[in-house]
Amino acid sequence: MNGTGTRIIAMGHYQPARVLTNEELSQTVDTSDEWIRSRVGVVTRRIADSETVADMAAAAAGKALAASGLEPADIDLVAVASCTSVDRCPNVATRVAAKLGIASPAAYDLNTACSGFSYSLATADHAIRAGSATNAIVIGAEKFSDFTDWTDRTTCVIFGDGAGAAVVSAVGPDEPPGIGPVVWGSAPDRGEVIKIEGWRPYLWQDGQAVFRWATTSIATHALQACKQAGVAPGDIAAFVSHQANTRIIDGIARRLKMPQAVIVKDIVESGNTSAASIPLALSKLVERREVAAGAPVLLFGFGGGLTYAGQVVRCP
Repeated sequence: MNGTGTRIIAMGHYQPARVLTNEELSQTVDTSDEWIRSRVGVVTRRIADSETVADMAAAAAGKALAASGLEPADIDLVAVASCTSVDRCPNVATRVAAKLGIASPAAYDLNTACSGFSYSLATADHAIRAGSATNAIVIGAEKFSDFTDWTDRTTCVIFGDGAGAAVVSAVGPDEPPGIGPVVWGSAPDRGEVIKIEGWRPYLWQDGQAVFRWATTSIATHALQACKQAGVAPGDIAAFVSHQANTRIIDGIARRLKMPQAVIVKDIVESGNTSAASIPLALSKLVERREVAAGAPVLLFGFGGGLTYAGQVVRCP
């Protein structure tokens, strides 16, 4: 067993070329740029056309793999977080492996909706610590445009498509862990407030219920993630939460009291991309070098289920 821990060594992300603006949405539903910005904070979102969840996942993972300096043969675990793949089998992870030439990895999809990346990151961390894997690619990828009712102004203004990926490897024998213990759980008694049900489904959510739950409950769990990682909230360099809504992000951040942290709001330019939102935002943070390598970053996902998961990671 490798008990020394793991770290993220590289990130990558992918977004479709098509940009959908608030002004365009206001031509088809009763909404406005001002209403969308004030309620959820979104200005633009990306929409995939022929691209599938697997296509976007593979594109993000390919970039992360290239940045890591590893070869496809070095990867022995592929984990994909998604709740929007229209295909049941084969799963997204095996399709990503085939596209990238990864020969025989353990490959699984995980669905905890918006908390999926943090769940998948934790399972990859656990697998490497246990000696069941050496190098993993962890991906969040979503194509919400396939599940959006474009006549419903309460949901069609929020969601977007995209993917983000991380390459995770074991740390050296004298190196501290770069991925802290996960804090995860759920509130299944309230799981009906976000749903994608049936064979030809649209996403439905009780936005107010989600807002109340997230702004009153998530900060406590996020603080526990900091405590388990041995990092004080005041030392957190960046907070990368699920990009649900700018008001939710601000509400959680205020409760966490992280005066030096960059509060990431990729939702403004990308919309809510569910399981893709955290790796997509973290990859951009790394690409722009907004936080120094090695600095502690708090990741926390929450949403459908109602599930939540988060951990402190060292910025790659």
